[in-house]
Amino acid sequence: MTKENYSLTTEFMLIGFTDHPGLKTLLFVVFFTIYVITMVGNLGLLALIFMERRLHTPMYIFLGNLALMDSCCSCAITPKMLENFFSEDRMISLYECMAQFYFFCFAETANGFLLAAMAYDRYVAICRPLQYHTMMSKQLCIRMTIGVHTAGNLHSMIHVVLLLRLTFCGSHQINHFFCDVLPLYRLSCVDPYINILMILIFSGSVQIFTISVVLTSYLGILFTIFKMKSKEGRGKALSTCASHFLSVSILYGSLLFMYIRPSSVKEGDKDMTVAIFYTLVIPLLNPFIYSLRNKDVKNVMKRVLKKRKPH
Repeated sequence: MTKENYSLTTEFMLIGFTDHPGLKTLLFVVFFTIYVITMVGNLGLLALIFMERRLHTPMYIFLGNLALMDSCCSCAITPKMLENFFSEDRMISLYECMAQFYFFCFAETANGFLLAAMAYDRYVAICRPLQYHTMMSKQLCIRMTIGVHTAGNLHSMIHVVLLLRLTFCGSHQINHFFCDVLPLYRLSCVDPYINILMILIFSGSVQIFTISVVLTSYLGILFTIFKMKSKEGRGKALSTCASHFLSVSILYGSLLFMYIRPSSVKEGDKDMTVAIFYTLVIPLLNPFIYSLRNKDVKNVMKRVLKKRKPH
């Protein structure tokens, strides 16, 4: 391989959304605003949970980790995307690509397991309230959290290591706003069959397992809710479950459509549209879905604001 070809294999151009100057400015403002709200919302929620002892329960520990993972996902993708709106070359090295995908994959995998853990926690709290403290002990919560981060790291490392077997000697243009594996597979000179197979096996297994836990937990919750005699209690429980299930549906729906469908590697035209949901929309919505609809978090926020308010 010549030096010229070798240089192409180690550096890529992120095409992004548009080349129109007016649209670039508009999209920059929109995505920058989303990024700021996402970071303030998630890091603020994380700080609130860390500082308030009353929120040191399994539900809020999982919620704090979810906020941390959403922040990690946003930090991995959005700054480079914003920079590329006004960058002339929009170049990114192969190793930067791998690092960006590693943190993205780590965050999304951990999010899947955290949503499953949160669904199970709600199932125990609503369906077996008398056994909650024994079934969801602090030791189990800590073990589950460690397991979530370990699974996220292992899953992302597998796909990053498999990327090293590929060579890129053709086009260096990635038709995306961040370094995802599917656009990279399309540029590979080596048949990415093994990589695609591992995506289907590992990502498919993670999603099937976590979706099964979520669906089973919420079905149990729904059966319990419909048995409730109090209409007010039933309405509150349904409202909470509906908002949680909305977030889960958007995340899993977009990830399944992106990575598990058979034609996902060949079809690149839908990549960016679908990716917006799980990289930008979900991290933005989660703090509002899981905290602003929660009385405990709202009460803590009011108390903190009152303390900081000058007398």
